[in-house]
Amino acid sequence: MSNTLLQTAAANLKKAVPLMLKYKIPTTPTNYALWYAYVGEQNPLLNQELDTAVKQNQTYSPVTSELLYRKHVADPVELNVRDMRKNLDAMVCELSQSLKDTNLDTETFQTQIEKDFKKLNDLENQGFSLEQVIGVIRSIVKESSNIRSSTESFTEQLQKAQSEINILKTRLAESEKDMLFDALTNVLNRRAFDHDIEAQVSLSPAGTCLIIIDIDHFKVFNDTFGHQLGDLVLKTVAKRIQEACRDGIKLYRFGGEEFAIIVPSSQFRVARQLAEGIRRALEKLSVKDRRSDKVIDSITASFGVCEWKPKQNVSQLIEATDKLLYEAKRLGRNRVMPIAN
Repeated sequence: MSNTLLQTAAANLKKAVPLMLKYKIPTTPTNYALWYAYVGEQNPLLNQELDTAVKQNQTYSPVTSELLYRKHVADPVELNVRDMRKNLDAMVCELSQSLKDTNLDTETFQTQIEKDFKKLNDLENQGFSLEQVIGVIRSIVKESSNIRSSTESFTEQLQKAQSEINILKTRLAESEKDMLFDALTNVLNRRAFDHDIEAQVSLSPAGTCLIIIDIDHFKVFNDTFGHQLGDLVLKTVAKRIQEACRDGIKLYRFGGEEFAIIVPSSQFRVARQLAEGIRRALEKLSVKDRRSDKVIDSITASFGVCEWKPKQNVSQLIEATDKLLYEAKRLGRNRVMPIAN
């Protein structure tokens, strides 16, 4: 690396570290890479999205960090190798051995061909019979056939390996997504929620609100119409809730028929209004089973809304929100708790 590049790298690090400290960004390799790229000002879209994330949340979540890293910084090949290294290493070892075997076969073939041509040369100098010439030619043909088989086998292995690598890349792209997203509803999953709520409460808890949503009578939908229509209800509900989540507000599938929303740097009144708006939107939903023409038009949900209180940890915040959700269920469902003043 040239002195100029070293000086640039050092200057960027000196800019990046104070910014990370200012915004309480954890000093992980992913975050270093993001903020190094940020101060380098080579990617305006990355800078814009980072600025927006920090403005909305006063810091930003681990999930946001990972998604921005994947989108703007990470080389797709790096992501492929990260989780599939063992599989790819095993494949490379296999191909390497095949290559060695093929090289060895080629050397053997080369040696034998040289011997055969020497025989032809000797026969030419000493006089030769037709049978002797045919014998040498047969030997050459045999060795040629052997090396052709060896190289064909290696080519087949290369093609097979390429196909397997492509499959691995596809699966990796899916598994990378599955790490953060729920496969059915395509919203962030419980794992992502756990990372984000921990970071939010530890780094910028003031004004953080949590909403937990439970679809009413969901078991009845499954028992009456079957799991396929039940899954369609989940996807439809998730899509409608997601449409209401803007400005740094994130939706997660909390588990089963439950969803959670983290509302950072807000006020309880705003979070409750959001929940009430979503409740009304869900009331208008209907889902139709194309096979039986049966329609579910009685989709409702119950909500618990809670604002973080000083000295409250994540478990206590979730427990407090859960209690309000079950109170909404107890009072007849399809409502937001606590009741507005």
